[in-house]
Amino acid sequence: MNIIFLIAILALAATFFGGFFAIRFRDKLHLILGFSAGAVIGVAFFDLLPEAIDLCQKTYDLKIITTLIAGGFVFYLVIDRFFSIHSHGDEECENPGHKGTLGTATLCLHSFLDGLGIGLAFKVSPAVGWIVAAAVLTHDFSDGINTVNMVLKNQGKKNLAIFWLALDAIAPALGIISTLFFTVGATTLGVLLAIFAGFFFYIGASDLIPESHHRHPTLWTTFSTILGITILYFAIRFIG
Repeated sequence: MNIIFLIAILALAATFFGGFFAIRFRDKLHLILGFSAGAVIGVAFFDLLPEAIDLCQKTYDLKIITTLIAGGFVFYLVIDRFFSIHSHGDEECENPGHKGTLGTATLCLHSFLDGLGIGLAFKVSPAVGWIVAAAVLTHDFSDGINTVNMVLKNQGKKNLAIFWLALDAIAPALGIISTLFFTVGATTLGVLLAIFAGFFFYIGASDLIPESHHRHPTLWTTFSTILGITILYFAIRFIG
């Protein structure tokens, strides 16, 4: 239980740090977002997917597990497209203030789900929990960046950006702590991990990678993504 509270504090801190980084060092954001993309994709491929298969293989066929992963991907896609998660310039949006509010509110929901994923991963084992936590913390950092950027680019002021940043920082901590109040069986846990793998595939491939290349389609951005995948691969193999 002490570990869960520690991770919750780290998630809160990572989101805040990402937000303030966005305010101070905007020219380096593409490298951080690129690395975050690699990290969450690495966790989905090398940790969540194998764990989901291992936990569900006695009950469900592999095709069911891959369908659950696709379902998680599509669910995240729908939320993304309907609630305008990405920040846009004023010329791309008829009502920038309204879309900025919807986007930041949705980011808070996503952060809560990220925290839920960490808590569920710790129910598998501490090793799996730490691996998922490491990837989610990098994602929380980028979430803090995106939250601040979204508010500032949609006619919001700095104080409003800090307000939404605080909400987004609290959300993953609440998600992590919420898992202390319920238990799930091994098969159900495998199903949830498969769905979260779909979430992570979408976050990395359809959210973070495009955002990292939006203004800086450079070799170093691509290198950062590959580095994130590689580090998570060796971290998972080492801990495993």
